[in-house]
Amino acid sequence: MAHPRLVIAGTSSGVGKTTVTLAILAALRQRGRRAQAFKAGPDFIDPSHHSAATGRPSRNLDGWMLGVDRNREIFLRAAADADISIIEGMMGLFDGSSPVNEIGSTAEIAKQLDAPVLLVIDGSAMARSAAAMVSGYAQFDPALRVVGVLFNRVNSEGHYQLLKEAVEQHTNVAVVGYLRQDQAVTISDRHLGLVTAMEQGTGELYDRLAKAAADTIDLDRIESLAGSCGVLAASPQLVKQNRQHTVRIGVAQDQAFCFYYPENLELLEAEGAELVPFSPLTDHAIPDDVAMLYLGGGYPELHGVALAENITMRTSIREFAGRGGTIYAECGGMMYLTQAIRDFEGRSHEMVGLFPAEAVMRKPGLTLGYRTVTLARPCILGAAGLTARGHEFHYSTLVLKEPLTHACGLTDVQGESKGPDGLSISNVVALYTHLHFSSQPQVAASLVASARGTKGWNSVWQGGTR
Repeated sequence: MAHPRLVIAGTSSGVGKTTVTLAILAALRQRGRRAQAFKAGPDFIDPSHHSAATGRPSRNLDGWMLGVDRNREIFLRAAADADISIIEGMMGLFDGSSPVNEIGSTAEIAKQLDAPVLLVIDGSAMARSAAAMVSGYAQFDPALRVVGVLFNRVNSEGHYQLLKEAVEQHTNVAVVGYLRQDQAVTISDRHLGLVTAMEQGTGELYDRLAKAAADTIDLDRIESLAGSCGVLAASPQLVKQNRQHTVRIGVAQDQAFCFYYPENLELLEAEGAELVPFSPLTDHAIPDDVAMLYLGGGYPELHGVALAENITMRTSIREFAGRGGTIYAECGGMMYLTQAIRDFEGRSHEMVGLFPAEAVMRKPGLTLGYRTVTLARPCILGAAGLTARGHEFHYSTLVLKEPLTHACGLTDVQGESKGPDGLSISNVVALYTHLHFSSQPQVAASLVASARGTKGWNSVWQGGTR
């Protein structure tokens, strides 16, 4: 099976890749196509919009965190029943973890998937220079196929024709259309990126984007370019289906906690977990009969008042930990487990209080980068020495009230130490790093094993049934 696919890449960050991607995805869906979306690189927000536009979960692909076999496995599994797959790139086409190689770049993903590339250019302030730009990108790496170009933020149909004529005169790259400057199809942003799809609300935005694409983009050509790729070799299957639930895991899912890689959840399920969603914002307590909690990242700093006021939820989490319950938290989830979060306005909001620290928002103060996590001692994530990969992306820092125990150490892509991570107490581990479990599946296995060993769960579960 050929799995028609197309990478949407930019000349740089900020050219409108996400807008273009969403417009194409929404238009394809209106055409009746089953469009599968992917995002290159570590990102939770853009995939939320992909999923809203397509009605299908979007997936992350990452050359540094996952490698070629994992990326192909994730792609093939998600694209198996799709008519077309659209992979949104990150930053500029050739930008990654190093200035001298392609590791962690959109170009690396395109070559791993043998996928043609559609280049997005901000055409608002150029004409003939667009031809030089397209020519340069198309010729920079002979192993990469830049097959099309789409102009964003074009001023008029006449302006587009100037751009199109210039590119067609000097290159063999197809010009497939444009999008105009239009505030009506602009997604608001904040300190960690775009506003999430959950907060965006209705699907009106995606309807407007679909109409814009249908008006000025050659969708037939888009589908034709996506179909120009060959058969992709299969990779070993990582996520095996196991629907014999032997333990219940509560997963925080609301506007405050919404950053999860789908594979993380699927790997937990493959190990025998039944995932039970709950909301620290609105529910009164954690779900019944859970042996573990998974508190993902998100925006707890924007919901400090509501989280603080939900005293019964905070109490139930604290009591769960006190009974030996397993808790795994990442970034925003970790912040929630401290004594308090101090927001950008300097207001302090009381949190769960498992760790004697305050999470303080700083701007500027962005911490960003790929991370290798190495366990310094045995914990719920696995044995000492186990490594996994992920990324940091946060504006907060921890102000410690007393010394804390850390479960692991961090290194960056160059192997340089980035200090400790993984606040740890009893069966609780909380990291700033967002781990991708596909980089080290043993993490999921260890978490489920810890949950199974949680005191008292046997009294609730009998042979995997309730």
